[in-house]
Amino acid sequence: MACYYSASSSFYPYVSVPFFMFSLLAASSFLVAFGNFYQDVDVTWGDGRAKILNNGELLTLSLDKASGSGFQSKNEFLYGKIDMQLKFVPNNSAGTVTAYYLKSPGSFWDEIDFEFLGNLSGDPYIVHTNVYTQGKGDREQQFYLWFDPTADFHTYSILWNPGHIVFYVDGRPIRDFKNLQSMGVPYPKNQPMRMYCSLWNADDWATRGGLVKTDWSQAPFTASFRNFNAKNACVWANGASSCSSNSTGNPWFSQDLDSASQNTLKWVQKNYMVYNYCTDTRRFPQGLPQECKVTAKK
Repeated sequence: MACYYSASSSFYPYVSVPFFMFSLLAASSFLVAFGNFYQDVDVTWGDGRAKILNNGELLTLSLDKASGSGFQSKNEFLYGKIDMQLKFVPNNSAGTVTAYYLKSPGSFWDEIDFEFLGNLSGDPYIVHTNVYTQGKGDREQQFYLWFDPTADFHTYSILWNPGHIVFYVDGRPIRDFKNLQSMGVPYPKNQPMRMYCSLWNADDWATRGGLVKTDWSQAPFTASFRNFNAKNACVWANGASSCSSNSTGNPWFSQDLDSASQNTLKWVQKNYMVYNYCTDTRRFPQGLPQECKVTAKK
């Protein structure tokens, strides 16, 4: 992994009044409690550093110099809308990464990534997104957030259907990766994926390209998770999907971004995107990836 941008701002970006009002309305739909961690996930590593609390409503991951921690969903999914509320490591989180992603097993895996890169106190987190197909990624886009993600829980969602992979923060899209297989661009569509979350040390790249190291005197670092929701997802088990073949009862299965969502996406990308692989000509001297050329024409 590599970090392509590092935060230098000492404050979270100002949010205009109209967008802030929209944010409150959008976020209000995410306040309903959903799954229970005892029923929905397995703690997979961390030697006691992952804790399920409040009768299964809250899960915390901790990181110290010896180890991080992580968990995964009990179910695999082949398409779905997945939501999780997260509150990140506060204060000096430099060098730490909180990860929330979908991934299939094997050497030629598919993966849809949210990674949240910690920073020095007062500097904003960076939201790092990526899409892997058949083990190949290199499709990073990174964003600031318009709020302090350490102060409260916020909802981070992945919509994965046959036409789009959309990354959402509090119900507003920040990235849309389209299915352009007809133009030779690989797209995750055949491999079921589990949901994974972890908190780990990545001070060789996460903050300012590895220049800022983890301050272990601040350990243990803790990130919190709640309201995991995979009710709008197709569970894959024993070679079959829980969704019907035509999926007419699942509106998200054919969901696209309407004009309002497209405007929000453009607004976020104009004001908060800090790295886009589709504009990094130095990284791709032989030419930008095909999907970048298609996007540029629009």
